[in-house]
Amino acid sequence: MRVAAPPEGGKANGAVVRLLARTLALEADDVAIVSGHASRDKTVALAGIGRAEADRRLARAIGTGRDAAR
Repeated sequence: MRVAAPPEGGKANGAVVRLLARTLALEADDVAIVSGHASRDKTVALAGIGRAEADRRLARAIGTGRDAAR
């Protein structure tokens, strides 16, 4: 994913968290960057959602979920 926020003062990390939260229908507090704060590659933790459900919601968000459901 790409965000427009600059990688200064945590702005880009905040934008990543907000985008993931909105895409996954979670509260921003349920998304945390656990590693890669200063890197393009990040590891996130999600509260209240399992990996399979996160994968399903992400697939739906990028448009592949519709094809898989048929």
